[in-house]
Amino acid sequence: MFMPELGTMQLRNRCASSRVVSAFLFLIFCGLLTAQTSAPSQSSQTPTPQSKVQQPSQAPPPQTPPSGQTSANPPAAQSPAGPQDQASRAAGEAPANDNGVFVFHAEAQEVTLHATVVDERNRLVTNLGKNDFSVFENSQPQQIRSFRQEDIPVAIGIVIDNSGSMREKRDEVNKAALNLVRASNAQDQVFVVNFSDEYYLDQEFTSDIKKLQVALEKVEARGGTALYDAIIASADYLIHSPLQRKVLFVVTDGEDDASQENLEQAVHRMQQENGPTVYAIGLLGQEKARRAKRALEVISDRTGGIAFFPPTLNEVDEISRNIAHDIRNQYTITYTPTTPKNVGGFRTIHVDAHARPYKKLTVRTRSGYYPGQERQGAGGVQ
Repeated sequence: MFMPELGTMQLRNRCASSRVVSAFLFLIFCGLLTAQTSAPSQSSQTPTPQSKVQQPSQAPPPQTPPSGQTSANPPAAQSPAGPQDQASRAAGEAPANDNGVFVFHAEAQEVTLHATVVDERNRLVTNLGKNDFSVFENSQPQQIRSFRQEDIPVAIGIVIDNSGSMREKRDEVNKAALNLVRASNAQDQVFVVNFSDEYYLDQEFTSDIKKLQVALEKVEARGGTALYDAIIASADYLIHSPLQRKVLFVVTDGEDDASQENLEQAVHRMQQENGPTVYAIGLLGQEKARRAKRALEVISDRTGGIAFFPPTLNEVDEISRNIAHDIRNQYTITYTPTTPKNVGGFRTIHVDAHARPYKKLTVRTRSGYYPGQERQGAGGVQ
């Protein structure tokens, strides 16, 4: 099976068809070359009639540049039209345009956070106002420019372990993934990546449950676990969505043992500006569970998500519904950093919330970011 370069997501069926087309064109080329070399030379005095050989038409160039290069105009996924209001414009998420696409129009110097708030009993708190929040970047207080709490469409990547040890677990995991989509905003745009020691984009952005189900059922259950590579490539593919809010839902049952990249590199990619929030479910046994658990906790915690480690497979479905509820009840906070974005280096972020009658509120959001535009990775489909 063809192994795509890191960051290049390929549809499984397109990989096979491209190899067939390449082989067919190669055979035609060889035939033409043989015909030309074996043809008799022309006489200068007695012209010999020549037969016209029609050259094979060339395939159009790929829309996605090779890995390592950037695309100036990455393709945008389409999402259905949504409500129009002034609050959307204020927070940077513009209403749907003429094509029904939610487009993000944040100012270049602004930073947008998506935050979840829970009380001392870990219950979601959804009734806070702008003045209840305090934002700090590199320990310096920041002025909140816009604020809202609204269920808006999200770009979601479902990234599922397809290694051999997952064979008996995939039915329940697939059910949970589909219920996550059903419990989310109907206008969300979702794609599916199945991975083992390789990763494949088995469904591009869609809101069609049937298409997502077909993609999730492409179970091979073999090979190792290239978790970090799959996460990085999925984060790159999210760039192609015009939706500003981005989420990765990751399910695995073991430690990464096949990636080209390591945990530190995966975390660094997730912390690029406007990177995704990662929600992870670890179906871990006793063997190597400690390192695998730490990896999922670090990736999710640094991005404002959360990692779950259910003792039984039966709990996965309920967890997926809770994740959907979490996503739909976040606050969107925008501020202009006091330090210009052209000053490089990692920026730490901390957000506090205080409001009566709550004794203690905990805010979950990303722990920081690297300033600058979102990386234009080679996350396209070939």
